Parts: sequence; C-alpha cells; structure tokens
Amino acid sequence: MALTWRGPPTVNLALQGGGAHGAFTWGVLDALLEDGRLRFEGVSGTSAGAMNAVMLAQGLMAGGPDGARAALRGFWSAVAASMPFEIAAPAVQLMLQWTQHFSPEQLNPFDLNPLRKILSGQVDFERLRAHSPVKLFVAATHVNTGKLRLFRAPELTPDAVLASACLPTLHRSVVIDGEPYWDGGYAANPAVFPLFHECRARDIVLVMLAPLQHSATPQTAAEIKSRMMELAFNATFLREMRMFAHLRARARHSAWWRRGELDRRLAGTHFHVIEASEFMRGLSTESKVAANMRFFEELFAAGREHGRAWLTAHHADVGRRSSADLEVLFY
Repeated sequence: MALTWRGPPTVNLALQGGGAHGAFTWGVLDALLEDGRLRFEGVSGTSAGAMNAVMLAQGLMAGGPDGARAALRGFWSAVAASMPFEIAAPAVQLMLQWTQHFSPEQLNPFDLNPLRKILSGQVDFERLRAHSPVKLFVAATHVNTGKLRLFRAPELTPDAVLASACLPTLHRSVVIDGEPYWDGGYAANPAVFPLFHECRARDIVLVMLAPLQHSATPQTAAEIKSRMMELAFNATFLREMRMFAHLRARARHSAWWRRGELDRRLAGTHFHVIEASEFMRGLSTESKVAANMRFFEELFAAGREHGRAWLTAHHADVGRRSSADLEVLFY
C-alpha cells in the first residue's frame, strides 16, 4: 500500500483586540510560526487582533513563516518608535480623563494617527488584496446601526484596518464608502462565525486578551469604568461562543442519524484557547494605550511562553478533538 504524505495540520485563528496588549498575541503567533507544525487557513481579528492578522498575512506572503515573524516584530517596533518618548502612567490617566470631556476633533484636530503611516509603509495592500495567503476577516462596527462589518482580504485597505481599531474617544470615525466606522470590538471581538462558515479547516484557535474570569469585583470608580468597558467590548464575543457551546452540545447529544449537515459540522469542529487570565488581570486599563518597546517585549515574552505551552500540551489534539471545553468556558 502506498503511503500518503500529510503536511502540517491546518487551523483557523481568532485574534482578540486589546490595544497594546495585542503584543501578547504577537508572542503567541511568533511561537506558532517558529514551531512550524501548523498551517493557517483563516484569520479573524479585531483592533490589535486585526493589526496582527494583517501583518501575519503580509509576512507570510512576502517570506513565509520567517517573513511573518519579521513583519510582526517590525510592526510592533514601529508602533513603539512612533512615540518620541515613553509616556508615564499618570500622563496616560490624564489623557484618558480628557477624553471624557473633549471630542477627538478637539483633542486631535488634525486627526493624526501614526498607525496609518506604519500600515501604509509595511503592508503592500494592493498585493495582499490579490494574493493573501490566508483568508482574512477584519471586524469594524458601523457607527449608525451598530452592525458588524467584516472586511475580507479582497477589500482590505489601511482605512479598513484603522476602522477596526478606531476608539471613538481617541480618534474620529473612519469613513469608508461614505459610511462611518468605529472599533470592531463593539460588534465582534473577534468574529468567529466566518472561520466556521467560510473555511474548510475544522480547528479554531482563539487567542484571547480579555481574562476569562476575574478574581475580584471592582470597587472604585476607575475599576468599575474599566470593567464596564471590558464587558461592552466582549459581550458579543461571549454570546457568539455561548451559541457555539449550546449548538455543539445539542449536536453531540443527538443521535447520529438525526444530525443534519450543520450538526455534523459543529460536532466535527475543534476549539482551542490560548489565554493568560492571571497575567492579563495584573495589567492596568491604562496599559492598553501604552506604546513602548519594553512593555511590548514583556507581553511578547508572555505570549511566546503561553503559545509554546499550548503547543506542548495540545498540538496532538489538533485535527482530533477540542482542547477547550466551550460549555465550561462560555456557557
């Protein structure tokens, strides 16, 4: 009997947003790329997750896994270098307080955003639209309806990626084809359903930045505001994952001859989670808008550590079973 060669298993990636905390995801991706035992079919990202997704695709297109590692490091290094000096925590807190009283037009009348220059300089959007090596799904929120807008690879522009990361208290709405958009976290952080419906790979790896559970209830006004913002950004994602958990449980417990096509696909989809709740709980809300390489490298190292640990513990599960229990995590 002739042996059939099988390449590395293929997974889809769902990358959460979280501002500067997205450097943790950079570390996770670096570990997966360095390991080389996984391929990627679809990548869905929101905000910082969208930045990581686009840089991953750009790097893979330009130079394979090593090119992707270089592109991701180049992006985060450029973000750090875009700040002429390191902003201390009290200054960040003061800036965030100003956003409660002044609009982006008042705080930033020229609508300056260093990410635009970085993206335009490091990503060949024209080539990426035509030849992306992965299916991309970048989430943004339509301001006037609250509806999710997914930008796929053939329609990606710098504006689409900036829209996914547009915090309305810091930046003006990003207008695309006459329509205003805000951060995708309000509508999906990130969107998981396109990885299920539009990709053939049956393994979905969630790289999470928001802690799955907090150890303490917020007490101070600042803590309450921080938790409210986190809940607002993750409510849609949690509902979507609860739906997946419910439908998978129903499909799994139904007799095989009663399963329809959707039930069979749900039962055959494997979910995996890479997250660091304990580490993330120790980071302040203000640190999400930090932009210095020392902090990015700290997050990068934590991401690499958790990425490698997941590979050691669960690489053998890929293609065979879920390593995350959605009912326990999200139901």
